[in-house]
Amino acid sequence: MALNIPGLVSLSVFFTLTLATGIWASWKSRKDQQNRNPTEMAMVGGRNIHVFIGLFTATATWVGGAYINSTAEIVYLPSKGLLWVQAPVGFALSLVIGGFFFVNPMRSKNYVTVMDPLQETYGNMMGTLLFIPPLLGEVFWFAAILASLGATMRVILDIGGSLAITISACTVILYTLLGGLYSVAYTDVIQMVFITLSLWICIPFALVNSATESIYYTATHQSYQDPWIGKIEKQYLGRWLDDFFYLVLGSIPWQTYFQRVLSAASTGQARLISYLSGLGCFAMAIPSVLIGAVAASTDWNQTSYGLPSPFERGESAMILPLVLQHLCPAYISITGLGAIAAAAMSSADSALLSTGSMFAHNIYRKILRKKASEAEVLWAMRTSMMVFGAGAAGLAFYSSSVYDLWFLSGELVYALLFPQLCCALFAPSTNTYGSAAGFLVGLLLRLLAGEPYLPVDPSAWECMRHSLYKTW
Repeated sequence: MALNIPGLVSLSVFFTLTLATGIWASWKSRKDQQNRNPTEMAMVGGRNIHVFIGLFTATATWVGGAYINSTAEIVYLPSKGLLWVQAPVGFALSLVIGGFFFVNPMRSKNYVTVMDPLQETYGNMMGTLLFIPPLLGEVFWFAAILASLGATMRVILDIGGSLAITISACTVILYTLLGGLYSVAYTDVIQMVFITLSLWICIPFALVNSATESIYYTATHQSYQDPWIGKIEKQYLGRWLDDFFYLVLGSIPWQTYFQRVLSAASTGQARLISYLSGLGCFAMAIPSVLIGAVAASTDWNQTSYGLPSPFERGESAMILPLVLQHLCPAYISITGLGAIAAAAMSSADSALLSTGSMFAHNIYRKILRKKASEAEVLWAMRTSMMVFGAGAAGLAFYSSSVYDLWFLSGELVYALLFPQLCCALFAPSTNTYGSAAGFLVGLLLRLLAGEPYLPVDPSAWECMRHSLYKTW
């Protein structure tokens, strides 16, 4: 396959437009910064983000490259199907629950990060310990997004994944450094428009391709593979419920979410942003579901991809770009690539800003340099973003394991941080000793559950369980 010059030009235009928007937003933030706290402007937009912008940036935070790619993949997989696509409903419920229960106590006290109530209730040192799971989660998330984007560009443009990762990381880091939340929010508007228009433009071409059977028929009838509607076997019901609760509750204690609702001008606006972005997340999954259904309804032998199918070649994770490339005209698949790049960048910048905000505000200002000036905190935030961004870009080159590490760190946030946040906000009688005990017990239980993605012999987990049982 030769280098796709039109696709490369199209992608260059998108990256340039995104960077220009970020630079303009940084200029706007400096213009609005008069008589306002500069670090609050960078971290929460001076608590003056418009509802319309807030809705776009909150939705874009969750609708990332992993979201649209994995939704299509799960619908396509013969062993899964639509009934296993839990993220759209899980994220939507998460945002609704967050808006109903968590926005008011967080917004009423003018917190800046999700770590503020934890440090206020349990102290700075315990807060530092609790900072580790979300830090790992955000860095691995950023790395997984970059790796996914690099793999997609390798498929459609035939360019090196490392080049795509480097360009994407540099673009995101640059405009996030310049304008903070303002740059992230305004570029999210551009990226959401790209995602929506690009995917919906591609879908009609994929649906009417001569190699594709009617998705209405293949939803319930076997054609080239099992029906894409899927089914939940009784023995997997527990796993399904566990994953669902992880998505619903484990998506709340993230700085990327609270950064959006804390940037609103009032509690009412923050709740509205949370509720509407939940609907937005659900709606944005529809194009990916249709693309996954098309892939499951396609005779790949009639396409330029040929046989064996993507599932048999182990390329199910790339099903969305493969559909764009082999079932759509070239000029249309280029449009779809813009959607994937936009989705990746819309989540990557959020993760980068979150890590920088938490480090500068909760670690540097409150622990390392308690008398630091606002300018010093702002530079600490920018420096940490460069370090974390460079580290995530380096990890992205090892894409085979980064996504698994992100999923594990996300589970640690769910198991360790969500209960702590609930207690800090709704059970003020809890203290540092209870927090430490809960942290250790939660970590121990999660480790004893085992993890197939870690390079540890399963028998080691069993030995640990037996030794602990005998000790107790």
